[in-house]
Amino acid sequence: MKKLTLIAASLVLLCVLASAATRSKKNEISRNLDIFNALYKELQTFYVDSIDAEKSINTAIVAMLDDIDPYTEYFSAKDQDAFRTMTTGEYGGIGSVIQQNEEGVIIAEPYEGSPAQKAGLRPGDLFLTIDGDSVLGWTSARVSDKLKGQSGSTLKLVMKRPWTADSIKTFEFKRAKIQIPPVPYVGMVRPGVGYIGLNTFSEKSFPEVRAGVEKLIKEGAKGLILDLRGNGGGLVESAVEILGLFLPKGTAVLTTRGKGVLNEKVYKTSINPIDIKIPLAVLVDGNSASASEIVSGALQDLDRAVIIGNRSYGKGLVQSTRELPYDGLLKVTVAKYYIPSGRLIQAIDYSRRNPDGSVARIPDSLTSVFKTAGGREVRDGGGITPDIKIEYPEVNRLTFNVVRDNWAFNFANKYAATHDTIAPPETFEVTDEIYSEFKNFIDPAKFNYDKVCENAVKQLREIATAEGYMNDSTAAQFDVLATMLRHDLGRDLDINRKNLTPYIAGELLSRYYFNRGEVIYSLRDDQAVDSAAAVLTTPRFGEILGKKK
Repeated sequence: MKKLTLIAASLVLLCVLASAATRSKKNEISRNLDIFNALYKELQTFYVDSIDAEKSINTAIVAMLDDIDPYTEYFSAKDQDAFRTMTTGEYGGIGSVIQQNEEGVIIAEPYEGSPAQKAGLRPGDLFLTIDGDSVLGWTSARVSDKLKGQSGSTLKLVMKRPWTADSIKTFEFKRAKIQIPPVPYVGMVRPGVGYIGLNTFSEKSFPEVRAGVEKLIKEGAKGLILDLRGNGGGLVESAVEILGLFLPKGTAVLTTRGKGVLNEKVYKTSINPIDIKIPLAVLVDGNSASASEIVSGALQDLDRAVIIGNRSYGKGLVQSTRELPYDGLLKVTVAKYYIPSGRLIQAIDYSRRNPDGSVARIPDSLTSVFKTAGGREVRDGGGITPDIKIEYPEVNRLTFNVVRDNWAFNFANKYAATHDTIAPPETFEVTDEIYSEFKNFIDPAKFNYDKVCENAVKQLREIATAEGYMNDSTAAQFDVLATMLRHDLGRDLDINRKNLTPYIAGELLSRYYFNRGEVIYSLRDDQAVDSAAAVLTTPRFGEILGKKK
């Protein structure tokens, strides 16, 4: 292992040199490539053990690209399925989210209408064999690769189902072309206010958003919410198409600038809009990135929508793909994008590194002020700052531990095994009876507490002893404090019922109504949605944008 590490380190060093040489003269590029080729040839000829050529070169490539930015990536021929899934939202498989736990790989959530759901697979089902091969001990990535295949091909699964008497179950069905739903839910969420959630910007995003907008307007929506929270981006073209639904045809919404003045491109909307006046709110958070920031930033710059939530991620870099020999593919950063006000929303300058090689966000003090179409001040250098900021309460440690250790997930699996139906998501409530079942489900002996208070008391005892303050009286007071701060699981679960209820409800609803049910329930009590509805249905919309409604 040490020898291979040294080999990889040598390759990384040479590739970093090659990376730096791209900014140098051609002869320096050629010289460094010659050194790399000669060194690798000598290793293959004289190194005492055999060297895996593909693994070594891939290690060097990955290290070199990591030194540039996290978005420039190399995909070998066998790795391109994941890239195609990312861009198209499609793949051949069973249609389910899977995850790994202490037992192995399990079904986390089958997509509604997918082969997995139609075959009867449920959350919590543990993979035992796939087409006769035991997969116990496999990683989720390896299981995922095994599950994927040509649409129409047959596979046979043997699964172990928890909380049932006949726990070993066999499923045989055909794979299908899976379309990851870009729009999980469209509906009226408040009187006169329509909602469209968008998870990604793929080839299917625009037609689904367009259909959603048309549906909501027909149903009488007087204002629209476009939810981009958690949307990490995708295709730039998809973002421009969606902007065209709300802006006049021919509106410039994005400029990309690469190396040299000839590598500048202006994107304009090219379709006839559906409605350029209907009040629009866009929800963003720290995980809204790239294409999400193009849409929210352009609508903010053009004073077309009110942005609500938390500051977005800040990814203003554009990638393009380049074909390489032997069916390889390079996704490379080729430009930066600028939204209509002229600002760049990239939050991190990867060309400027700290002495330890790390990078940091551009400080607010170094950002510049720009103006929207109506003269409002906005800033660059750090994502999209919302017009209305939403303060969410922090998740406490108990709630974190319940979610992290899958207590709510596993409880929902057990509950669904013994209850055929629950109320629809529009009216479902975690009743006293359900919450009592949940409390009884948690085994105190297996519950992992973060013993922050206990450890703090222990450390304080040690400090008091070291400083000479410990005596019988002090020790007695410490004993009292330790007793007061000792965890009581039943009491803690009662105190935190309000915090835990959304997670329990979400897991339960997903067993009966899939992701759609989770979304509908979550929108019933959503601060950002409440804020958007209040803005869209009052004169405040026009006041924020500096114009009359």
